[in-house]
Amino acid sequence: MKASKMLAPTLREVPAEAEIISHKLMLRAGMMRKVASGVYTYLPLAWRSIRKIEQIIREEMDAKGGQELLMPAVQPAEIWQESGRWGVYGAELWRVKDRNGRDFCLGPTHEELISVTVRGDVRSYKQLPLLLYQIQTKYRDERRPRFGLMRSREFIMKDLYSFDIDEAGLSESYDKMYDAYSRVFTRCGLNFRPVEADTGAIGGKGSHEFMALAEAGESAILYCDTCDYAATDEIAGRDPLPVTLEEMLPIEKVDTPDCGTVEDVAKFLNVPASRIVKTMYYQADGELVIVLIRGDRRINEIKLQGLLGCNELALADNAEIEQNGSKVGYLGPVGVENIKILADAEVPLMFNVIVGANDGERHLLNVNFQRGDFRIDQTADLRYLEEGEQCPHCGGHLKLARGIEVGQIFKLRTKYSESLHVNYTAEDGAEHPMVMGCYGIGVGRTLAAVIEQSHDSDGIIWPVAVAPYHVVIIPVNDREQELVDTANKLYDEISAAGLEAVLDDRGERAGVKFKDADLIGYPVRITVGAKSLARGCVEVKIRKTGEMQEIPVGDVTAWLKDFVRQSLANG
Repeated sequence: MKASKMLAPTLREVPAEAEIISHKLMLRAGMMRKVASGVYTYLPLAWRSIRKIEQIIREEMDAKGGQELLMPAVQPAEIWQESGRWGVYGAELWRVKDRNGRDFCLGPTHEELISVTVRGDVRSYKQLPLLLYQIQTKYRDERRPRFGLMRSREFIMKDLYSFDIDEAGLSESYDKMYDAYSRVFTRCGLNFRPVEADTGAIGGKGSHEFMALAEAGESAILYCDTCDYAATDEIAGRDPLPVTLEEMLPIEKVDTPDCGTVEDVAKFLNVPASRIVKTMYYQADGELVIVLIRGDRRINEIKLQGLLGCNELALADNAEIEQNGSKVGYLGPVGVENIKILADAEVPLMFNVIVGANDGERHLLNVNFQRGDFRIDQTADLRYLEEGEQCPHCGGHLKLARGIEVGQIFKLRTKYSESLHVNYTAEDGAEHPMVMGCYGIGVGRTLAAVIEQSHDSDGIIWPVAVAPYHVVIIPVNDREQELVDTANKLYDEISAAGLEAVLDDRGERAGVKFKDADLIGYPVRITVGAKSLARGCVEVKIRKTGEMQEIPVGDVTAWLKDFVRQSLANG
């Protein structure tokens, strides 16, 4: 491709809308343009990289026995109503009506549609297992689209669905996809980590997220410094550690003026926050509930919502709390009636704790669940694990990192096959629900994650496997015919060898061309200059390492072929 004909409108200034590196560089490198909030046009350079990621995905899915199909993005409401998700998916489900008033949605995911597709044409155990996938545009009406391709309202996704006759088959399909995903992200040049994860709106039990490690990641990951344990902070948990028994002391009520937070109380009473139990009021699908947790811990609302099985969960507002006779900052469980009380698993094991007195600006000292000072209706792991705590698997220490979710795999089991009647007939003639799995990759997110991990102050540093082009050829002076002729000759030879080259034939200064080459991130830059050409050579620069060398003109194509081959093999 000749640069003079390319649509690659690079920018020198960082657009005000861009917050993270990948968003900034994709706009500056002329790879995408905003159409509306969370909706983008992919320009040719980005689209070439997107297609390469898709091809890697296809190769790895096909290698595991996957079959590609394509389902419509527009889905009828009836199948979502049949699965039970139409009313509970939430505001992210992009609902539309046709001219006859019939309800549809723009597909955020395709569990329902793939289920009814298989239901119509797969009857016998002899047709299973099946691995069916597509690469398609999805739609989610995000409340706050941000970070470019990280959280957009229209995005490209690969979703594969497995159908098996039993749990053993599902485990085999799941393991295949786990391996395939590891290969996909390795080939894309990502530093990633598979972690145990929450299933979210997809449902089912059993899931791993594939996290590209990056400071811009929206997800927090806890991993062990000793074993291979890793999980998102949404689900990471452990049993409470053993506690030291204490003599239960008499309850005291003390004044704690202007102490509306755990930190205030701890400082005022000169005690550690771990001696305090926080009392939090929540609204769960309209029902008021109380949650108790140690003062130095954070409530994990993902775990709490899962325990309650509710669709909507939010902190109760001050007016709701005060209607129950309590003052915010001085809440406690003692004497509370007619409200369900949940507690993190550590709370009932604590001795002589401090809680709000529900009585003006006062707290109670030496409160003990074991003595019956307050009730707990249900206990569970409801907290976030923190960096430095013991690993739940081996006792090592947990470390914290941030990650970009680029893929997730789920064991759906029979969540959809039962509600949508996706059954097969077994060898004995009995009918059973198919056992399903779901496996997604965010294609655009993968592209953005590569940039987040591979860049410097000058621009993008593409791994060869997903770079829009392998090499850019730059004649230093387009008025010197020998330089231009040599550059054209190299361009023709390299292209004929099956490599992807850009010839920067624009009438710009060499410095402008060099800056654009670094910004766009071509893995190799070939500079045709008078001094090196006088020695029969051109200058070759590797973008990733900054290494520069002179190579004889006649050897350049062979060197480049070997460089690309080795780079792909290493990936």
